[in-house]
Amino acid sequence: MTSTVTSPDTEPAAPRPPRRRRTRAADRGVNRVFRWVATGSGVVILAVLAAVAIFLVVQALPAITASSDELGGAVNRFGEGESLLGFTGPLVFGTLLAAALALVLATPVAVGIALFISHYAPRRLASALGYVVDLLAAVPSVVFGLWGFLVLGQNVLKPIWAWLGDVAGWFPLFSGQVSATGKNLATVAVVLAVMILPIITAVCREVFLQTPRLHEEAALALGATRWEVVRTAVLPFGRSGIVSAAMLGLGRALGETMAVLMILSPGFLYSFKILAAGQQQTIAAYIAADFPEASGLGVNTLIATGLALFVITLAVNMFARWIVARRKDFSGAN
Repeated sequence: MTSTVTSPDTEPAAPRPPRRRRTRAADRGVNRVFRWVATGSGVVILAVLAAVAIFLVVQALPAITASSDELGGAVNRFGEGESLLGFTGPLVFGTLLAAALALVLATPVAVGIALFISHYAPRRLASALGYVVDLLAAVPSVVFGLWGFLVLGQNVLKPIWAWLGDVAGWFPLFSGQVSATGKNLATVAVVLAVMILPIITAVCREVFLQTPRLHEEAALALGATRWEVVRTAVLPFGRSGIVSAAMLGLGRALGETMAVLMILSPGFLYSFKILAAGQQQTIAAYIAADFPEASGLGVNTLIATGLALFVITLAVNMFARWIVARRKDFSGAN
């Protein structure tokens, strides 16, 4: 008969902890709720976008199907025998020209500010400057409009536009009679550039900060200067991010209303004369100016122009997403 002897030094095995069935069940329930909330949020966004698109199409349909005589009787600026497409064309042209000029002015400055904050400025200065740039995005467009009309256009830019018209008047953009009050598309482009500057700067700054540290250290190990590191490692990594940031700024510039309405002297022409007054008009400013006095078919005409702006803005944002999707480096995962 054998007996088992237990050594006094041997400790009994620790009891197994009880299974946390309730905790796991609770976790599954939370995950399920979170999944449904996230899915519902995405569906709500798509539903709102679809509702806006349906509203614009339904309300613009009477103006699209109306004859030129009916539109001419409802809209004061409608020319005799003019079609809706011919009426909307100059507005689309003015909107795209103003936004493109603002983008050309803002993007290099925004990229420079973002590089300074991310790679050149001391930490305290970079933090303060980043806060100021972000705060600039919170300034209302009405304030920008007042500043652009009363200060920037009349006191700062007007002599510059006069000099530019005298020196480079042979160039199509600077030809024509320079506005005596500074209420031209060039002033609008400068104000829009200031307004979209924080958006482009913020996105570019985050993209530049996501540059893999190993890439920068490898460039420094090869003897590269700080500018060469930026040129060979940072800018190639953030190229798609810069483009997407510029497209986001372009979308903001396309839809800006009050600043353009307060500064620009409107006109319905296909004109590249950005220093002259009474040449161009944007869609958003036109809707804001004419909506209080519009009625009946005139309201449908305004909504039709708004539909054109909706399509343009949607196309710009879809183009930006396509560019970002082409390069996964934008996510910083590498």
